[in-house]
Amino acid sequence: MTQDEAERRPLGGRTALVTGASSGIGAVVAQALAEAGARVGLVARRKDRLADVLARCRAHAPGSAMWTADLADLDGIDDLAAAVERELGGVDVLVNNAGMPKRRRVQDMSPGEAEEVVRLNYLSPVRLTQALLPGMIARGRGHLVAIGSVAARLGPPHEAAYGASKAALTAFWESMAVDLDGTGVRAHVVQPALIAGTELFTLPGNEEPLSDLSDALPPREVADAVLELVASGGFERYVPDWFAEMASGKAADVDAFVAGVKEWTRDRLES
Repeated sequence: MTQDEAERRPLGGRTALVTGASSGIGAVVAQALAEAGARVGLVARRKDRLADVLARCRAHAPGSAMWTADLADLDGIDDLAAAVERELGGVDVLVNNAGMPKRRRVQDMSPGEAEEVVRLNYLSPVRLTQALLPGMIARGRGHLVAIGSVAARLGPPHEAAYGASKAALTAFWESMAVDLDGTGVRAHVVQPALIAGTELFTLPGNEEPLSDLSDALPPREVADAVLELVASGGFERYVPDWFAEMASGKAADVDAFVAGVKEWTRDRLES
């Protein structure tokens, strides 16, 4: 591919940073951004898996790079952001994807477990965003993407800490979208439901999921939603999109929604 051909791709000449990029949604989003022409920075803890994703990204964007980091270590995020900006020359698209589940009833969860989820799923992306935002504002352009969850809007059973972390992330992003008006920097949220190929449903220390995983969608659908939001400038997309109707239905009658989820949960536990 010639330089001119690369520049003509949708994100040609742009840079992107994806966290939690060693597997699942993050890996697929990173490759999709590279295919669209962006030089991609990858961040995750597992160096070997991250290197595999980097190789796939470099097939489309040779200038891509990787950093191994534990984003739950909030004190290391500013240095990470500085290293990324030095290597990539600034970040045009940030995709905050790194996260962890915690499927456990509230009465069975320790305070430390709840704090762990909030640190990685909410505080970490906020810290990274704030570290990279000044550069975006100075350049007059940028896209800040949060990979949320339908749990942010629908409060699933046995996922209070996870749902709360994604709800906090969504609320921060909503306010940030308004605060950044006129700067050229846009905020976007993707709210996935069940996505295949992620580790959210297999990590130890979690209850078995109540949902039917046979309905899980491929992670490429999340990647497509990210690309669509960056192109359109829209704020929020659900994957699949019909979950937006569930969220609006809940907002119209929260009591009925909660009663329905209680009944669904009882049925699942008894089956």
